Amino acid sequence: MKIPISYNIRNLIIRRTTTMMTALGIALTVAVLLSVFALVEGLRTSLTATGHPLHILVMRKGATAELNSSMTQEQFQTIKVKQGIAGLPNGEPMASLELVTVIILESPDNPSGINISLRGLTTTGFAMREYVRIAEGRMFQPGRRELVVGKGLAKRYPKARLGSKLDFGRGEWDIVGVMDGGQSAANSEIFCDLAQLASDQNRESGLSSVLIRATDRASMQALMNNLVDDQRLNMDAVSEKSYYEAQTSSAAPIQFLGIFVAIIMAIGSSFAAMNTMYAAVARRSAEIGTLRVLGFSRTGILISFMIESLLLCLLGGIIGCLLVLPLNNFTTGIGSFITFSEFTFNFRITPGIMLMGMTFALVMGILGGLFPASSAARKEILTALREI
Repeated sequence: MKIPISYNIRNLIIRRTTTMMTALGIALTVAVLLSVFALVEGLRTSLTATGHPLHILVMRKGATAELNSSMTQEQFQTIKVKQGIAGLPNGEPMASLELVTVIILESPDNPSGINISLRGLTTTGFAMREYVRIAEGRMFQPGRRELVVGKGLAKRYPKARLGSKLDFGRGEWDIVGVMDGGQSAANSEIFCDLAQLASDQNRESGLSSVLIRATDRASMQALMNNLVDDQRLNMDAVSEKSYYEAQTSSAAPIQFLGIFVAIIMAIGSSFAAMNTMYAAVARRSAEIGTLRVLGFSRTGILISFMIESLLLCLLGGIIGCLLVLPLNNFTTGIGSFITFSEFTFNFRITPGIMLMGMTFALVMGILGGLFPASSAARKEILTALREI
């Protein structure tokens, strides 16, 4: 004979103070875990959303990022006439010579400043990034000290907002626009005119990389092989999407630390749930004896107490999910050891992450309820009734 679930719900309500304290401990554990996964998911989404499936990034052999790559105008002229490169409506090849460097941007939270990626490019380079649009202000004009900043930077840093000025290199630069890169890494960057930045940095002959677009997927790999095999260039070629996806490793230390902390907290929460259930068993010895007299089996009592533990942890899981929901779309940043600059992105709390949190809470319920439930099921009828 099965014990009705209403019996378990009534017992949790009667012990409401103990129930809420235990559920809160479980909720905090779930919230920590979900916060870490939401951060990692936000960074992963930002990086995997960056780039075009037909884009190829060309960098110097051995370079791990555009920042430590080098490219000359002569090499660019050789690259842009390769077969398999798509063309612009005006007949020019879709090839963008770019210069990537970092500048220090001060913030209220970090007066010493944060490294931010600054990308010099031409109008061709901007046009190739169809996922980027000007959300406020206007596009920078070639030949001028003008900047367009990503919306993530404009949101986080007061000095990176429309109408402000940034002082670096040989003088001040005007912020004339804010760009919306969707969920891409462009929200973490600042764009400006390539020629003006190269002149300002004395790097007319030492640029960073070339972004090209293949005509189709069939010719993309052949084009990449051609670029790598060309001894005149000494270049590597990778798909732009692969380049950015590889940078999700930046979140690995945080993910490891967060999961480690969550596991430690989960052990503590499981013991809290276990103590709660042991206390319930001790207080309800008479009830257990009565249930046995009424014909309920040991297995039925075991299942009943396990259900009660799961309901307790399920409540904690729901509270944990509610606690972490305000973080959804919260803008934050993380430093990258690859680009030596900060990525700006939003926390992303997906249904899959919420389901993971609820599953985690139920696992704690199983671990915390198994031994007390077994103890309740093993109680002898006479022993339990003597405790009335």
